[in-house]
Amino acid sequence: MIRKAKIYDVSELQKLINEFADKGLLLPRSLSDLYENIRDFYVLEINGIIVGCCALHVIWEDLGEIRSLIVRENYRGQKWGERLVKICLKEAKFLGLKRVLSLTYIPEYFEKLGFKRVDKRSLHYKVWTDCTKCPKFPDCGEEALLYYL
Repeated sequence: MIRKAKIYDVSELQKLINEFADKGLLLPRSLSDLYENIRDFYVLEINGIIVGCCALHVIWEDLGEIRSLIVRENYRGQKWGERLVKICLKEAKFLGLKRVLSLTYIPEYFEKLGFKRVDKRSLHYKVWTDCTKCPKFPDCGEEALLYYL
């Protein structure tokens, strides 16, 4: 079942996200960051266990970002990641966003979902808000992609 995350999910979300961050697949998230942004998250819960997540974060009046897309390996290949992204895109459209960004090490995955590669330098709002806080800035190796709503 995919549902909006709740406060009681934060500890499990952090464990899941930071497990993948330890592998260098995404950035770690602190508990305080997750509590502050819990409304951004959807979780994939199967048999009472959170096995995936995805967040839609609003960056600017016309731009959102897909963040922290994770599905545990034993649940991959069942289109759970695609469903999580599509739920976030549906919410982005509801909010009135015009574009949704993904910064990823796996751009091919997002291209299959309709995202288009763009030059990161064209994303000035993103660069000056979150990217400058990142320890990997400016050479993180992630590709930027946009989905146009």
